[in-house]
This record gives sequence, C-alpha cells and structure tokens, in this order.
Amino acid sequence: MLKRLMMLSLLLTAGTAFGQSAASKYIELYKEEAIRKMNEYGIPASIILGVAMHESGSGTSRISKYLNNHFGVKGQNDKRIRSSYKGYDSVSQSYDDFISILKKHVQFRNLFEIYGPADYQAWAKGIQKGGYAHSRSWSAQVLAIINKYELYRYDQPAAPSQPGVLLSAYEPPAPLQPVPVKESPAKEPAPNIYKVKRGDTLLAIAKKFGTTVKTIRIKNRLKSANLSIGQRLTL
Repeated sequence: MLKRLMMLSLLLTAGTAFGQSAASKYIELYKEEAIRKMNEYGIPASIILGVAMHESGSGTSRISKYLNNHFGVKGQNDKRIRSSYKGYDSVSQSYDDFISILKKHVQFRNLFEIYGPADYQAWAKGIQKGGYAHSRSWSAQVLAIINKYELYRYDQPAAPSQPGVLLSAYEPPAPLQPVPVKESPAKEPAPNIYKVKRGDTLLAIAKKFGTTVKTIRIKNRLKSANLSIGQRLTL
C-alpha cells in the first residue's frame, strides 16, 4: 500500500512538472507573437497567450500538433485525421485567425473599442459572453492561467524603436508646481479638446494621447463607443 502511494505521488509530481515545463516552453516560444498582435490590434497579449495555452494544452494537444490549431477553432482541414477542427499551415496562421474571428464577429467587435490591453479580465469575460466557448467556467480557467504564469506582464506597451520589447511599469512624472502670478490670479487652464476625424476610434485616440478608453468615456459621458466626425472630446 505504501509503495502504491509513493508511486502515485511520484506520478502526480512528474505530471505537474511536465505541465509547468510545457507551459514555460510555450510562453517562451509564442510571447513575441502575442505581443506583436497586441501592438497591432489592441487585444492583450495575456489574453492571446492564455486562450492559446488553455485551448491547446500549451501546445501538447492533438489539434495543436497535427493541425497547428492553438485556439480550438472548428472548421475544415486537409489532414488525414478525423477532426472537426480547422487546420492551418502554421501556428502563426492560427494566431491570425483568432484575431480575425474576434474582429469580424459583431459579438466580439466592440471589445476592441471598449477595452484596452490592460483590461485582460474584461476581455476574458467578454469573449466568453460572446459565445466563444460553451463552458461557463471558460473565462475563469483562462484567467487562472494568466494569473498563474503572470502573463499580464506582457501587456505593457512596446517601445516605439524596439517593437516587441517590454517596458517597465509606467511611473508618471511628478506634477509641476504652479508659478504664482502677482499681477493677477492664475487662470484655470483650458480643457484639452480633441475633434474627431474620419477613421478615429476611442482606442486609437486613447493611445495617441496616453489615456484609456474608459477615462475618455467617463469624461465625455459616452454611452457607447460610436463616434461621429467633428465630435469634440474632452481628454
């Protein structure tokens, strides 16, 4: 009995170590791919990695090995295996298709307008709410992976001169002290107003001025992410 318990303990330990090793290798292999997608589309790198690791078993599942399918997407494949899952020529193609699915389906499209790369929890819940997976615990499982492996570290924006390189946590500069004016009381500074142009989105404006979509919506009391040309926004 004691020998059986010892063997079981060893097997469990080995299984856990293998899982952690597979996850660590997966992160190292694909974190740059996830960061590039984040910088291009605005979806958190942690969400891209977390969903991929969950759906592919960190690259150990059959569909990830034989079909390069890392996001559990169903569709046609030209492989000689019986599967309802979509096949890809490369893992990178699978990553591209995941982003494409989120952008072209209306139930996911608004996530790009409402949330930024730092709101990974809202992204996970929004993707589940949109019907990406049938399991009610899907978003909780994805978030557990993100938190366990601290994937949110990769949600920092990349330096402009070095795409894909993570920056350290942003520290705002100390506020400037106002200079007293003896002649007359200092005037209150005028609010920073931005006039919406063709093609503008809340996410693009937030990135341009170093703020967040949530902040802009609160300041302007916006009920939706829809903008009109010529609309004035307080930043």
